[in-house]
Order: sequence, then structure tokens, then C-alpha cells
Amino acid sequence: MGIFDRFKKKESTDNSAIRVTSVTKGKYVPMNEIPDDVFAGGMLGPCCGVDPEEGKVLAPIDGTVITVADTLHAIGIEGNGVELLIHVGIDTVNMKGDGFSSHIQEGQKVKKGDLLLGMDLDKIKAAGYSPIIITIVTNADSFSNVSFIGAGQMDADTEMIRIEK
Repeated sequence: MGIFDRFKKKESTDNSAIRVTSVTKGKYVPMNEIPDDVFAGGMLGPCCGVDPEEGKVLAPIDGTVITVADTLHAIGIEGNGVELLIHVGIDTVNMKGDGFSSHIQEGQKVKKGDLLLGMDLDKIKAAGYSPIIITIVTNADSFSNVSFIGAGQMDADTEMIRIEK
């Protein structure tokens, strides 16, 4: 039809998109700049990161906590068909939970912005690890499009990933 009908259709599709927000306040890190080959290469799925300014890891979507690593360095959340893996820091599994505090448990329902984990940024850096928090879309193949739209300085409620069904 007319040119404006195309815009309306696109707007309608955009409104049905799943919006994933930043997990913390900090600087956006695109996938190819994450300092780990597994994540930068997208081996676990397309992802992006945030170099945190504070030691809070917040839920980026409404959903259910499906897994919490014993070492508290990784959390899985499922919501609206999207499966996210939130990986806290690079190689922080070696810290065996030291410097991390959990505020959730497996099976718990969470809302966007709920506190998932606390992390001691100074302790992580002192141990020689990067505190970058990586958000991975582990089932990206289930969706028509996954766009990483974060940039620059992010607040915890800033949209950084848009997923279209």
C-alpha cells in the first residue's frame, strides 16, 4: 500500500519485540570486544557485555531463574521464550563464589530490575579477573532477529538487546 503503511507494520513488529535491558550500570561492550574468545566468538550464542560501575547484577527480563552456578558466576533466566545466560566476569569461576552473593534461587520468578547477585568489583579485579558481565541469548536461533542496540554508558534499565519472534 502506501509508504506510511510500511512504517506502521514495522512499528507493530517492533512493539511485539522482547526488550532485554542492561544487567547493571556501566559501559556497553560489543560481542567482538569481550576479552574472551568463547564469548567474542559467539560460541555460546550471540552476546554483549557491560563493564560494571557497581556490584549489582539485575534481571534484564521478567522470567524464571532456571539455573544458578554453585560458584555464583553464572545465572540462567527464561522469560517469554527467551533463554539468557548471564555470565559475571571472565574466568571468575576460579573464585569459587568468593566475592559474590546470591539474592535468588533456582525456580524463582523475577521481574526486570530485580537484584540477582551482588559482586565485589574490587575483589574481582584484585584477583586479576575482568568483571565484565556478559548477557548471552542461548536460543537465538528460535527467533527471527536478535539485535544488539546498546552503546556507550548504560543504566540498568537501558535496553541493550531487542529480540523479534
